[in-house]
Amino acid sequence: MRRFLVGDVQGPELLQRVFWTSFGLLFLIPVVVDVAHYEGVRRWLGWLGLAVFVLTYYAGAFVGRSWDDPMTKREILVLAVFTLLAVGLPLAFGLDWLGVMLYLAFVYSMALPLRWTPAAVVASAVVTAGTGLLIGAPPAVYGAVAGGVLALGILMAALRHARTLVLQLQEARDEVARLAAADERLRIARDLHDVLGHTLSLIVLKSELARRLAGRDLDRAVGEIGDIESAARSALANVREVVSGYRRRALSEELDGARATLAAAGVDATVRMAGGPLPEAADGVFGWAVRESVTNVVRHARASRCVIEIAHGEGSATLEIRDDGPAGEQHVPGNGLTGLSERVAAEGGTLESGPLPGGGFRVVVRVPVGSAS
Repeated sequence: MRRFLVGDVQGPELLQRVFWTSFGLLFLIPVVVDVAHYEGVRRWLGWLGLAVFVLTYYAGAFVGRSWDDPMTKREILVLAVFTLLAVGLPLAFGLDWLGVMLYLAFVYSMALPLRWTPAAVVASAVVTAGTGLLIGAPPAVYGAVAGGVLALGILMAALRHARTLVLQLQEARDEVARLAAADERLRIARDLHDVLGHTLSLIVLKSELARRLAGRDLDRAVGEIGDIESAARSALANVREVVSGYRRRALSEELDGARATLAAAGVDATVRMAGGPLPEAADGVFGWAVRESVTNVVRHARASRCVIEIAHGEGSATLEIRDDGPAGEQHVPGNGLTGLSERVAAEGGTLESGPLPGGGFRVVVRVPVGSAS
């Protein structure tokens, strides 16, 4: 029975509905006073009718779970019974009960789909006037009650619309917060992949070199171990910057790191630069591209030579990185190149990558100067 009356409404929403629905019972005070003056069977029937009306009124206010959900058979049944009571009680008991028809506007505006509410409120006002005419009420009386039905219905529909907008705004804010958190997690994951991938590759290369040198050149092996320690400390600092959101790829730093990493891997590095200084955003994107591409060269390319060319011309800046490793014909971008492509696209640029016809692999990044500045 309770589930039939209140539907699935629970918690704070249920308490709010109870408060405002109970507040609306103030309109029944004149009816209660009149029923108290009835005598005999009429009095008991009046109290019974009033109790059933209040119970159905509460059911009409609570039976719906949400304004956005389609109406169920249960809701339609409750509204039909409530309509019959709101019209039948004045016809049965007379003018004293005409005020109960105010509740038609209240329940319709709260329970019906919003697109039906205006027509339902107008219909309630017409039915109120017709009922008043049938029971012989003065035109001024049933006209005033019908006007009250119309005004109350419009007011409640406006309140409901405002409440709906507030709920939609809260949902939108929650969605924005969720998307922001997801975007931040993606940024951290992408940055950690780029930062740690490069540094761990360098540490592996240095560790292998130190192991080979340990038996024949101890001093140089100790130097390589010192480089490993420095790389690990740098990785720790970079991870902290990534988590804090302050990490930016400076191209000059990345070029220095690329030379050291390629040299440790036994790859001959050539860097060529043409044009003036790069805008800050292009500099950052190119820094990411150099780190990711050089990491891939060291990990996968088995190359002996790597060329990095940077050009800053009129309206655009271009970075090209190519190696002479035995690249396969089938190329599927990994997480690193996918993340790099997203960074480049965010600056309005393009990224091309793939094997070269004569062997080797090439990555080309182009960024509009206007977008990157």
